[in-house]
Amino acid sequence: MTENVAGRVLLEREGHLALVTLSHPGRLNAITVGMWRELHDVFTRIAQDDAVRCVIVRGEGGNFAAGADIREFPAERADMAGVQHYHRQVLAPALQAVAQCPQPVVAQIEGVCVGGGLEIASQCDLRIAGASARFGVPINRLGFPMAPDEMRGLLALAGRAATLAILLEGRVFGADEARELGLLTRIVADEQVADAARRSASRIAQGAPLAARINKRLSARLATGAALTEDEYRDYFSYADSRDHKEGVRAFLAGADPSFSGD
Repeated sequence: MTENVAGRVLLEREGHLALVTLSHPGRLNAITVGMWRELHDVFTRIAQDDAVRCVIVRGEGGNFAAGADIREFPAERADMAGVQHYHRQVLAPALQAVAQCPQPVVAQIEGVCVGGGLEIASQCDLRIAGASARFGVPINRLGFPMAPDEMRGLLALAGRAATLAILLEGRVFGADEARELGLLTRIVADEQVADAARRSASRIAQGAPLAARINKRLSARLATGAALTEDEYRDYFSYADSRDHKEGVRAFLAGADPSFSGD
């Protein structure tokens, strides 16, 4: 890929797969304000594309992302107004766009995945990491806590006790510990991360897109703990009259591979 020292979030399409690449050469893909905004815009575009069945988020050059680009902090976070704008108007909308993407999102994690990089990965649906990948949120050394909208993803995966340990100690730790904490779906050899992410995305894309979207929507809703309304039950069971449901049953009974359309 072409080097761009300012940092970019790149979007490529391969059939039903969308590939989102965090690219900031020479900075371990540290995420600039511009990149956060691009991440929001890219996922907003993906969400509107019904032809996309799965998304892979990855970093360029052997690392996922080394957090936010601290070089921008003096200008972007100089006072309370700047801090609030940075976290609530720049980072939060980007993370929300990843979390609310209707298509399944797979994080392909290599190398460094700390700070904002871990926040992005935490909003993905599956996280596949290399054995030597490194994780953590060492912002206690920068003198500030994790913002509320950024903590939600970590809490959902690791729970309160583990999240506090990660934030209070500020350690950088390995993939095995990250999996024990609930941060990872699986660990593979470093040289197999890209292939493993592709295989996962392929399995997802071969399934019924409508079912995948409903599973994402319902799992997020059930996590709130509130009882479902009748309208929400109807939304869930709306798949009953879909072409994909009929095609899946037909193909199973015929001993054939289904051909899903998303309808």
